[in-house]
Amino acid sequence: MSQATAMSLPFPARVQRALMRATGHASPALLRFAGRWGRVNADGDRLAPEMALTGWLAAHLPAFALAGKSVERARADVRGNASTMAEKLPPMAVEEDLIIDGPGGPIPATRYRAKVDSVGIVVFFHGGGWVEGDRVSHDNLVRRLALSTGADVLSVDYRLAPEHRFPAAVDDALAAWRFAVTKAPDWGVPSDHIAVAGDSAGGNLAAVVSQQVRDDAVTPCLQMLIYPVTDASTKRQSRREFATGLYLTDEHMDWFLDNYVPDVDQRTDPRVSPLLADDLSGLSPAYVIVAGFDPLRDEGIAYADRLKAAGVPVTLDRAGSLIHAFANMTLISPDARAAVDRIGAALAESLR
Repeated sequence: MSQATAMSLPFPARVQRALMRATGHASPALLRFAGRWGRVNADGDRLAPEMALTGWLAAHLPAFALAGKSVERARADVRGNASTMAEKLPPMAVEEDLIIDGPGGPIPATRYRAKVDSVGIVVFFHGGGWVEGDRVSHDNLVRRLALSTGADVLSVDYRLAPEHRFPAAVDDALAAWRFAVTKAPDWGVPSDHIAVAGDSAGGNLAAVVSQQVRDDAVTPCLQMLIYPVTDASTKRQSRREFATGLYLTDEHMDWFLDNYVPDVDQRTDPRVSPLLADDLSGLSPAYVIVAGFDPLRDEGIAYADRLKAAGVPVTLDRAGSLIHAFANMTLISPDARAAVDRIGAALAESLR
């Protein structure tokens, strides 16, 4: 059992989780009825009612907000909220806390394996704007991926800003990838069965790692990019259309970037904005999933389009009814569960 990801919930949080579990298992007919009056975006997608509720809570309850508070408070709230949304999942065959030798010091990580044998490794980088998030906040998601893929999932606690600004997270992500490549034989996994994955800022790191290791002997069999940040240099239409009221806001993104890359001139560096790399040819196959009501939607689509134009095999999955961070909302949302199931299936196919 991982000691690093264990988190006991106080009684009020357990009550909150019970209420969320009930919400997530509302009848499909009730959800369809509630969704009839949901917001429709410019592309014609209709917002799922449980996503609308989450957006409302984040806008009106400080504990659910991603920013507008101290970094320490924001981190604690993200960790606590994620724990209240955790599903009850089967135990793992392996939960191993590890230390990776990184360029800036030790990098904590946890390896999850659902069964005795493994089909491969998924190196996973959590989201949180390079400022928040950790192995605790994404414990539920990586457990789901371990179960659905049959692979080892290595969840990495890279260094966070503002204490460690760009390129610290990139350096740690690269070290974690190369650690997984080195450890694959010890874990009984072929070195060509290793994928890289991440959500939001973690999706950014997964894309950057794929670019940085393009000429290595071992490259990812798949880059799984879950609503990734791909261009920090500009604001596309989705940043304006979904600027407020949908959990992640335009203001939050400004705050994250100001903490991670305060030097605006550095934001065009492909290690910050992988979309701006001169050459995307020869990269690993990609699966890019975006949410229909996410400020980051359009830059994710733009990255998928550029990869395709460069000859990289790409699947673009548009989860139209969902908002940013839906992968951490599987307890409350049938649509989120279905999307994460698709993510797991794509990873499993690539690893086999």
